[in-house]
Amino acid sequence: MQPLRMSRRVMNLAYMLTQNARRHGSRPGFVWGDKSWSWREIDAQVSALAAALAARGIKKGDRILVHSKNGDEMFFSMFAAFRLGAVWVPTNFRLMPDEVTYLAQASGAKAFLCHVDFPEHAAAVSGGALEFTWSIDGKASFGETSVADAIASQANAAVENVAVEHDDPCWFFFTSGTTGRSKAAVLTHGQMGFVITNHLADLTPGTTEADASLVVAPLSHGAGVHQLMQTARGARTVLLPTEKFDINEAFRLIEAHRVSNLFVVPTILKMMVEHPAVDKYDHSSLRQVIYAGAPMYREDQKTALKKLGKVIVQYFGLGEVTGNITVLPAALHDPEDGPHVKLGTCGFERTGMQVSIQDDEGRELGANQSGEICVIGPAVFAGYYDNPEANAKAFRNGWFRTGDLGHMDEEGFVYITGRASDMYISGGSNIYPREIEEKILTHPCVGEVAVLGVPDPTWGEVGVAVCVAREGEKPVSEAEMAAFLSPKVPRYKMPKRFFFWDALPKSGYGKIPKRMVRDELEARRLLDLDKTKAG
Repeated sequence: MQPLRMSRRVMNLAYMLTQNARRHGSRPGFVWGDKSWSWREIDAQVSALAAALAARGIKKGDRILVHSKNGDEMFFSMFAAFRLGAVWVPTNFRLMPDEVTYLAQASGAKAFLCHVDFPEHAAAVSGGALEFTWSIDGKASFGETSVADAIASQANAAVENVAVEHDDPCWFFFTSGTTGRSKAAVLTHGQMGFVITNHLADLTPGTTEADASLVVAPLSHGAGVHQLMQTARGARTVLLPTEKFDINEAFRLIEAHRVSNLFVVPTILKMMVEHPAVDKYDHSSLRQVIYAGAPMYREDQKTALKKLGKVIVQYFGLGEVTGNITVLPAALHDPEDGPHVKLGTCGFERTGMQVSIQDDEGRELGANQSGEICVIGPAVFAGYYDNPEANAKAFRNGWFRTGDLGHMDEEGFVYITGRASDMYISGGSNIYPREIEEKILTHPCVGEVAVLGVPDPTWGEVGVAVCVAREGEKPVSEAEMAAFLSPKVPRYKMPKRFFFWDALPKSGYGKIPKRMVRDELEARRLLDLDKTKAG
């Protein structure tokens, strides 16, 4: 039987605003500082911005580059792009001008919406397909106009949601670029419709218009996806008043707005539960504190559970799969170790998704055998934009290859060993830093750690551990750390050196990239271990 060749028409994601304006028109949908917008006002602002962009020549398929701190106009720009069938291309606002210039060129952006605080970026991004620049959050000399004035110019416009099909792109989600240049993962209307449904089912079940979500991360990436699912339920989004991560203010807002969920990376959650504000404000409204982006160490899990209760939810996933690989729900987070606790797991397969642990040839491995974590399902992206070489490497036999190493137990729980790029080989043995990091973090004086392999003339590579002392604790000597760790790890896995720094380098999303730690080791001339032997 011949397959039917039919249009795969799907809902335009901006239709969620149309629904909310109808059903929850007067309810607050977005709160920032002392300002609040109802869903009816948000829908009108988005229509006005969409009309202004259309008047300037933006049409379906055009890319709109957005370089901005969190704010109302950035949030509205996402839905305005969707409404027109254009592609939203947000950046991490902490990127340098030359990096944003590359993203503009790589995406073929036609329009650039740039926050007033970044004139250097606006000056750098020019030429190519770019036709105009507008300023966000105020007027700027670099902008043809401001987003606010553009909205005001079309105040009464009513723009329909453009018809879209499943594979029509809506968002270029730039990867963090752990190896080489960032790549634009193409997210589509159909894919994201599934992702929103899946997130609601697996991460925040029961969310309604009575709920509120606090944003503590850039809307350009995971937090933006999280807010899409809040929009789907008419829940209001609450922003921190500035881009500065003020933990006291975060907990104050949680109490004031009775916040029920938030999305964080593990380092941010760790900072929050170790801050005095966690005991100062009422956070009993929290039902789901979702952490993702990196594994969370067991000792940090215990602290979070002690302070917040059993509300933390882990998911594992890359931008290319929009987080949809595994989930470890709140009920499976236990504050006490025991035979019933699956230590180190990142959970089981997300609804509608399938995970396979594969060897280098693509063969599926059995339970508890280590290999690469691969995934298929409706949440997998459409591929990298204009990058056939990267696509060829990323997919094999239809499976998306995550580049993460791990195994799956008999019950289907997945365990991440580490990034393939993080693994190092010492004396012919594969060493996975994460398991060593877990052991080091059980030391009462260690708050953060990164283990990585460095060149060694005898063993090929050896491990070094860069540690940060817990607040109020003093650094521990290398001899003491080695003595503490020796009963816990085999000799061949023992780091050759232990360094204590005041802080570990972090990305704009709060992660600790190993490449940044390596760069800092090199800058401090600590990579040649024979020349930096402990005294």
